[in-house]
Amino acid sequence: MTEAFIVGAVRTPVGRRGGGLSGVHAADLAAHALRALVDRTGIDPALVDDVILGCVSQVGPQAFNIARTAALSAGLPESVPGTTVDRQCGSSQQAVHFAAQAVRSGDMDLVIAGGIEVMSRVPIGSAATLGVEAGYGHPRGGQRWHERYGDQEISQFLGAEMIARQWGIGRDAMEAFALESHRRAVAAQADGAFTEEIAPYGDVRADEGPRPDTTAAKLAGLKPLRPDGMMTAAVASQISDGAAALLIASESAVRQHGLTPLAAIRATAVVGCDPVTMLSGPIPATERIVKRSGIALDDIGLFEINEAFAPIVLAWQRATGVDAGRTNVLGGAIALGHPLGATGARLMTTLVHSMQRGSVRYGLQTMCEGGGMANATILERA
Repeated sequence: MTEAFIVGAVRTPVGRRGGGLSGVHAADLAAHALRALVDRTGIDPALVDDVILGCVSQVGPQAFNIARTAALSAGLPESVPGTTVDRQCGSSQQAVHFAAQAVRSGDMDLVIAGGIEVMSRVPIGSAATLGVEAGYGHPRGGQRWHERYGDQEISQFLGAEMIARQWGIGRDAMEAFALESHRRAVAAQADGAFTEEIAPYGDVRADEGPRPDTTAAKLAGLKPLRPDGMMTAAVASQISDGAAALLIASESAVRQHGLTPLAAIRATAVVGCDPVTMLSGPIPATERIVKRSGIALDDIGLFEINEAFAPIVLAWQRATGVDAGRTNVLGGAIALGHPLGATGARLMTTLVHSMQRGSVRYGLQTMCEGGGMANATILERA
């Protein structure tokens, strides 16, 4: 099989809920990332074989195959197709996997993979909520689902609570983790660590989520999201708006078009796990990709583990033994935000640029996903 290289990676800033990107149509925001990617790589857009975008809430402005709408909105030729992927929070990481698989197989040479979510305009769970209100039923309302899992509550907040209790992670530890996420993100912004990877949108030039005024006392004063729980909004990822895109190229495309590889996609994996606990998937996903690739965790210099909730990353660290000094070094979704369908591509864009900047050979990305799944990717700096 041919190699699959990342030859470009760009993202918009991540906007807060109700912030500077909240009024932008999702197709326009995604198109901005696609256009920036084409311009920065210098590729002839007519050569792009496919555009694969992740998007979770495919309703309203994000419906009707937003990948195709965004590609056309970006000015790509009408001959370039597009398709939209939903693997929940890992949708755009899965989009990269699909792109890499198409390139490795020899079916395609140039594929754009990325993601989009404008949660300010299309709230999380919109598709299910609107479906129930219209009388279509709930996604988990089928007889066979109830025969297997009954009527128990299934939510990410409950899953995060369950994982925290299973691994003995207390509120103090979660809040210390959240505080450090903000500290790292604020420091990264001050150092200009994100400047190269971001394509500003209008007046929004930087991520809006990091809070320099966050303190341990403020976090400790927040009420739990559940009466008997430990989780607060501060230890969960922020509701956000954003888009990101990467260009995946074959070896022949790199040579023929004079492209500069940033990283090779060395290994990919996806796993399922208990859909009730739901968020523990990064642990078996990491185990699988390490076994599949033959690359030891000790040889990996940087890790991006999506901070959907603080206990997800803390449990993963305890299970793998990976130290905090190599994990989410520029902060994570607790500080930077989590625009669902875009986050996988945002994380990978940050990882690629961080590996280049620090001359890091291997990087690993993994993230939990609704329904009890997780993707994992290992990159090697080119």
